[in-house]
Amino acid sequence: MPVENAPITISIERTVDPARIAQATAWMQTGINLATTYPGFLGSGWVRAGTESTTWHMLYRFADDAALLHWEQSPERAWWLQSGSAFMSQHRSERRTGIEGWFDEPTEVTVEHAGASSAVSAAPPRWKQAITIWLGFFPLNLAFTYIVTLLVPGWDTLPIITRVLLTTLCLTPVMTYVLLPGVTRMLRRWLVPTRG
Repeated sequence: MPVENAPITISIERTVDPARIAQATAWMQTGINLATTYPGFLGSGWVRAGTESTTWHMLYRFADDAALLHWEQSPERAWWLQSGSAFMSQHRSERRTGIEGWFDEPTEVTVEHAGASSAVSAAPPRWKQAITIWLGFFPLNLAFTYIVTLLVPGWDTLPIITRVLLTTLCLTPVMTYVLLPGVTRMLRRWLVPTRG
């Protein structure tokens, strides 16, 4: 069972009508804005799978079950979901105590598909997570350093704190939204072996 009073992260996959991207974008931001007004809200975000993709992913986090339940049962959320029903459909939802194992120890994940739910392994071991992150970060950092050194005159003369700041500002979004999900997909069978 999930740990009481532990932060809860919800990950939702939705499909969007490609003819209504602008409306869907405003709708997603409205949902985030509404959630921020609720006690226990810890943050959220959303990302499209690609420029041509109709698959969008939304992530939000609350301090505990009670705070999450307050949001999930709110009339504002019900109104918001109804207002997007004409151009947005939900396909998958995951509830985690932890954020995919990257920041704290998850205890259980419940995956819901078309009304059915089942408990699955929460997260791979930390050493596998570390290897996965390194496999994405090392080549990205190497390529960035090489390219910036060639293209930005005086890069090597900047103070180290400035170079590290600029590097992390540029690479963190790429790691978070592009490389890490890609590496995780490629290593999925190794990270979370199927139990037969």
